[in-house]
Amino acid sequence: MKFPIKHWSHSSLMAFLRNPLAWYKRYVEEIYDMPSGPAGVIGRAGHVALQHFYGGVGKEGAVALGLEYLRNVPDFEINFGKAKTKTAQKKKRGQMERDYLQAVGFYLARPPKYKVLGVEVKGTAKVEGLLLPIKAVSDLVVVSKVDPRGVDIVDHKFVSAFSPYGADKSLFVMQAIFNYYTVKKTFGKPVRRFVVQECKISRNADGKSQMRRYIIDFRTFHQEFIIFNRLLRDATIHLKHMRVFLPNPSDMFEGENSLDIYRINLPPEEYDSHFRPDE
Repeated sequence: MKFPIKHWSHSSLMAFLRNPLAWYKRYVEEIYDMPSGPAGVIGRAGHVALQHFYGGVGKEGAVALGLEYLRNVPDFEINFGKAKTKTAQKKKRGQMERDYLQAVGFYLARPPKYKVLGVEVKGTAKVEGLLLPIKAVSDLVVVSKVDPRGVDIVDHKFVSAFSPYGADKSLFVMQAIFNYYTVKKTFGKPVRRFVVQECKISRNADGKSQMRRYIIDFRTFHQEFIIFNRLLRDATIHLKHMRVFLPNPSDMFEGENSLDIYRINLPPEEYDSHFRPDE
């Protein structure tokens, strides 16, 4: 069986479920021209800083490398929103740098300590029963603090607002299982937990911690793995039989863009038709 993609990833699957046409553009045609919002760019810069910090670079050097990354992101890759003029965009970029320095400063004020086994660990795994391999990138793979024989996966997120308590499974379970399979294959050890470290970018007015941790213990999982495998199988089968990728205008991230793609792909004869709206 031939498929338009070589593997599934968490971001690819979520994009496919949310907006198949935008997914097709990015993951099949490999056109990466959708601009990111300021928070997304700040988050990626924060990841760069933490990647270097946990890779052995000192705090100041890690912060500087993240800032360098942020400054090198071209304007056309950023969705500035209402900031349309060059002056307004320059002001917005200045605010982005301040927000980045504040957020990464919150994290590195008291950074969580780990016995790090791997940083930015990329892996691909073939899962029994699935037609396509899965791929994931783990921010950190560390010695588990609850099981020295096993490993924990640590995922860093820089966020505008904390995820609600009790929502860890609905928000993180799919990503966690992608990482579970790839890390298990790469390290050949039991994968015990998926630990999400959220860092809030804006300062809390009440003075509470800027950090919040969510823990998913894989020992408590059973039904979640069944649902994961079923969803991947169904998505792959659906993908195999899709001939037309329809837009999702209600998608808050890529709705308008998906309509543009759909419009571009209309055959010439559609434009030559005599259909006109009632006048």
